[in-house]
Amino acid sequence: MDAVPAVKRYRSIWISDVHLGTRGCQAELLLDFLKHTESDHLFLVGDIVDGWRLKKSWYWPQAHNDVVQKIMRRARKGVEVYYIPGNHDEAAREYVGLQFGGVQVVDEWVHTTADGRRLLITHGDQFDAVVRYAKWLALLGDQAYVALLQINTLFNWVRRKLGFNYWSLSAYLKHKAKTAVEFIGKYEEALGEEARRRKVDGVVCGHIHTAEMRDIEGILYCNDGDWVESCTALVEHDSGALEIIRWTEVMAQRLPVTSPTNGKIAAKEREAA
Repeated sequence: MDAVPAVKRYRSIWISDVHLGTRGCQAELLLDFLKHTESDHLFLVGDIVDGWRLKKSWYWPQAHNDVVQKIMRRARKGVEVYYIPGNHDEAAREYVGLQFGGVQVVDEWVHTTADGRRLLITHGDQFDAVVRYAKWLALLGDQAYVALLQINTLFNWVRRKLGFNYWSLSAYLKHKAKTAVEFIGKYEEALGEEARRRKVDGVVCGHIHTAEMRDIEGILYCNDGDWVESCTALVEHDSGALEIIRWTEVMAQRLPVTSPTNGKIAAKEREAA
């Protein structure tokens, strides 16, 4: 029997783009991440719930409920939880300045790390020209993205049958597309410019489902990724050092694909597909 791994404690954790309410959401993997991590601060950096998708069809399995309950439980236990709405959960922006069960809804936040750096935290959709100026095009792109995620789900079902761990075909194709690479570069530069204008040391965002941490002409750019394709989070250690955690890689090291725990996760993913 495998030993239960210790819970890893961080000063801060950032997650975004969970997209609860969609079939592509990797809620089971996020629950596993939350089970094995703790923090003083938890930042929910937008698109936690996918209001766009829920308006068209209702999909809300128990695992999605469990994610919400686990986050609320952390707030009740004294963790500082900040919810920064994104474009897919933009309805929550009407409640900026309020608290729900200890979860603070804010439009953005400036976080000071343990080593004194000031980081602007924003979902980032306001720096996406398509979302900002042509929402109809963003909605059309969302339809194509959902189709790609459905293919991704089938692809990973086959991989599990063959004994392989989760691997995101959609993320791979996105990184290979020249236009996507160009868009990501422009998006990162726009956020770097905003951080410079606001006189902070860096920026933490989500929105584009691409985990990244790099220097942009003296500004630290951090994107915490997503829990649909890459299953990543940004964490701050007690020293103030920042790190991107890729949870599928952590799980692959911790559990063989044939283990009972991975088997349960795979089974629930198949039920949701």
